[in-house]
Amino acid sequence: MSAAQQLPDILSPEFAADPYPAYAVMREEKPLIWHEATKSYIISRYEDVERVFKDKQSQFTTDNYDWQLEPVHGKTILQLSGREHAVRRALVAPAFRGSDLQEKFLPVIERNSRELIDAFRHSGSADIVGDYATRFPVNVIADMLGLDKADHARFHGWYTAVIAFLGNLSGDPEVTAAGERTRVEFAEYMIPIIRERRDSLGDDLLSTLCAAEVDGVRMSDEDIKAFCSLLLAAGGETTDKAIASILANLLVNPDQLAAVREDRSLIPAAFAETLRYTPPVHMIMRQSATEVELTGGTVPAGATITCLIGAANRDEQRYREPDRFDIFRDDLTTTSAFSAAADHLAFALGRHFCVGALLAKAEVEVGVNQLLDAMPDLRLADGFDPVEQGVFTRGPTALPVNFTPSAA
Repeated sequence: MSAAQQLPDILSPEFAADPYPAYAVMREEKPLIWHEATKSYIISRYEDVERVFKDKQSQFTTDNYDWQLEPVHGKTILQLSGREHAVRRALVAPAFRGSDLQEKFLPVIERNSRELIDAFRHSGSADIVGDYATRFPVNVIADMLGLDKADHARFHGWYTAVIAFLGNLSGDPEVTAAGERTRVEFAEYMIPIIRERRDSLGDDLLSTLCAAEVDGVRMSDEDIKAFCSLLLAAGGETTDKAIASILANLLVNPDQLAAVREDRSLIPAAFAETLRYTPPVHMIMRQSATEVELTGGTVPAGATITCLIGAANRDEQRYREPDRFDIFRDDLTTTSAFSAAADHLAFALGRHFCVGALLAKAEVEVGVNQLLDAMPDLRLADGFDPVEQGVFTRGPTALPVNFTPSAA
């Protein structure tokens, strides 16, 4: 039996424990796989995933989000195309780049990071995941929107249910029901706040969304609610895993951690390499608009295509020694790593490139800088080896560290 025939199923515990060996076999021997359980075609090579994301010939759509996202978020910007998508994106994008991000939201990011670190900087030990990473991005988003951070536990519960729904590849009915329940609960929470905010605009992001207008088009209450839901899930889950992963990668590579500690301008390179080496999101789906040829065969029109980012980002045809974490590699461009011209695939590419990429970069830069300042001798707890978990999204579930306690 060949290695390809022994390939573990993407729904198997073996795959969940360590997908990287399976990814290598897929790229080499099975670059296109029909997966019966998810009714999708799985692609794993960099050139194929890049082509689907960039989609210069309009062969791939996000119609799959009608069933993948809408049940938990309502109709989101990700499902739109053409002019409708361009107008909605123009309404929300300014908050996530340029002066708005720098002037309005960077202080919010810095304050939220500092508050969390202050809670453990005196103790000499912490779990970077539980004490910091899972809380930081959600607190930032709640603060940006002008929501009550006292509702943190509810936000976290909602986005955890949403991510579980999105990653529910085996179709567990309880997970489906919990995700759908979240849509109702979040709407009951958000719609009254949105209506109240429309009557009393402030300088928060929710007020910006309420007031935003492009070519005479404004966002409805439902549009805004769906975007906030998407922002909490996409901005919470992915950034918390990114922060945990960049620190885990640096801690198990002490020479690179020392370099970053010494020269903080290396943080974007360390983040870009983390996005390549251990991306928070391992798969994104698209739908074929026409019959299309990909490496390994033909995909019919109207099919779901599962793009394995985690596999493509370690393609030996694209990266030298792809299974090695190296913040100094010269085949990954840091300057474009947080734009639609990125050469890793963690944020997707093209017109659906992650609108929050620069927000994530700002959070990671602030977080890593402040953590290293507070814990100059940061090290893994004795005997601890960081372990990633997850199939759809993936990251360390715990990251216990020790350090010399410090005063604020």
